Amino acid sequence: MSGYLDMELLRFTTAGSVDDGKSTLIGRLLYDTKSIFEDQLEQVKQSSTRKGLDQTDLSLLTDGLKDERLQGITIDVAYRYFATPKRKFIIADTPGHIQYTRNMVTGASTANCALILIDARHGVVEQTCRHAIIASLLQIPHLIVCINKMDLVNYQEATFEKLKNDFTNFSSKLDTKDIRFIPISALNGDNVVNRSSQMTWYQGSTLLYTLETMHIGSDYNHIDCRFPVQTVIRPKSDAYHDYRGYAGRVAGGVFKPGDEITVLPSGFTSKIKSIDTFHGPIQEAFAPMSITIQLTDDVDVSRGDMLVRSNNQPSVQQDIDIMMCWLHNQSPKPKAKYLLKHTTSEVKAMIKEIRYKLDINTLHRNEQDLEIRMNDIARVQIRTTKPLLIDPYKKNRITGSLILIDEATYQTVAAGMII
Repeated sequence: MSGYLDMELLRFTTAGSVDDGKSTLIGRLLYDTKSIFEDQLEQVKQSSTRKGLDQTDLSLLTDGLKDERLQGITIDVAYRYFATPKRKFIIADTPGHIQYTRNMVTGASTANCALILIDARHGVVEQTCRHAIIASLLQIPHLIVCINKMDLVNYQEATFEKLKNDFTNFSSKLDTKDIRFIPISALNGDNVVNRSSQMTWYQGSTLLYTLETMHIGSDYNHIDCRFPVQTVIRPKSDAYHDYRGYAGRVAGGVFKPGDEITVLPSGFTSKIKSIDTFHGPIQEAFAPMSITIQLTDDVDVSRGDMLVRSNNQPSVQQDIDIMMCWLHNQSPKPKAKYLLKHTTSEVKAMIKEIRYKLDINTLHRNEQDLEIRMNDIARVQIRTTKPLLIDPYKKNRITGSLILIDEATYQTVAAGMII
């Protein structure tokens, strides 16, 4: 069992325009990896028969959520979970329309990889570009472009190559290094989990094999040591009478017993005495592991502090430039105070200045219309009541991101990426 728990987890987000087969693709992945319960499958088979279909409509596996949407219940992001012997997966399935930009941002913020679907008949459309731009903005390290419905263009290699070139030309201005292209038919299962006998010209991997073998170890920053303290552990039991550990999740770098560290913001220095985990002590820890660190000296450390290497520290700032995605249906009020959460610290903050809005379809800056509405992405400057320990989002997605919360309703109103 412990081997299963230790398996690497890959989070990926799926995005596409309406009817380009996203639900069918997720259904096909779950079905062909045997990740569906028998009763779920039986329900889908019955629904398919009622609809008068010859084959099982796998899109119905994920479309259960659509009914809720019709009833006016807001669905932000549907998360699906499945596993193969090689890896565990979490799929963040987000709606494709422009009014759901905030949902895409939510689903993509922790993803290692984005799946972008293109309908082989329609090619690269505006939504394709927008999804790729959001993936790039959120620094998702890997992009898999699935050219779907190849069965409707007779599995032609020429169509695949054309769309691959179109997307490559567009994506050259994006900040994404690893882009892969796979020709698939989600409906018939070609190249999703099993290789296609219809497309012998395609020599690459299937979608599942790509997801299972993609190297994600270096998606985290293993250079800059960052450990935001979540809680202080003092068992005070007889066995652990003097134990004082600082628990949290590593946000960057590699920590080892004996390392010299600095506690921020106080600036005290000490050495790591031991690193403990649920399974016992370990000799090194790195992102995204949850650990408890004991120090050799009795220094004052509390929630919201950060342990870093003495010669490599985050910047300490109160005026912070961010790219902000506004998540709320009411526009931000001028000089309104918000609660800001960043790693394990909470401070009060206000939006000091709006620099420009970003056109998410073209990446152009709009400096004229500065009224921020729901789903808008804008560059703003915020001021906090006390300094934060920050890194640029480009360098570290954990210490470089924050959220703003409305103090009255406690709703999250914005997500920000530190520039």
